[in-house]
Amino acid sequence: MQYSLLSAETNNLLPFQGEVTFYPNFYSKEDSFHYLKLLQECLEWRQEPIRMFGKWIVQPRLTALYGDPNVSYGYSGIEMEALPFTKELEQIKNHIQDFTKHEFTHVLCNYYRNGQDSMGWHRDNEDVLGKDPTIASLTFGASRIFQLRPYGKKEPKLNIELSDGSLLLMGGESQHYWEHQIPKTKKVLAPRINLTFRKLIG
Repeated sequence: MQYSLLSAETNNLLPFQGEVTFYPNFYSKEDSFHYLKLLQECLEWRQEPIRMFGKWIVQPRLTALYGDPNVSYGYSGIEMEALPFTKELEQIKNHIQDFTKHEFTHVLCNYYRNGQDSMGWHRDNEDVLGKDPTIASLTFGASRIFQLRPYGKKEPKLNIELSDGSLLLMGGESQHYWEHQIPKTKKVLAPRINLTFRKLIG
């Protein structure tokens, strides 16, 4: 695989209390297309029910968890058991670790089949992630708008277009003071695979 020449130094997109950095060309278009098609077929995708506002609903996207099988991961009433890393996911993880200098033990994979698949407002602040977790979010496929806002407030919103082959890195206090979502859109018909690498504390 050919990787873009990037610098690990870039501007923080958050105005306060947290760190979010964006690398729009982390993978080339050719490599992104290769991984999109491969991961669509080889990962064990599931549509899990989650608990939202006291009710059980089916998630509007497909998910899969890979990493250390001895450490499970739970959120919104789901308890997910990790599958061992595939060769491709291990390759991608090593590339991101080399670039970010952060260690990751698991990857939560999200498959957005079109613009009607989405993810609601949330923070990645489960105890198993530690105090100030670093989340590396990689996009293959269709661009989607990623929104951030201060936790507990409806405004202001920060919109970031997560383009094909891009990497978004969230760290510092961002999961304490900011929440994020991928809203639905009628403008997107193509699929997107999102790999969110994280370190779980067993």
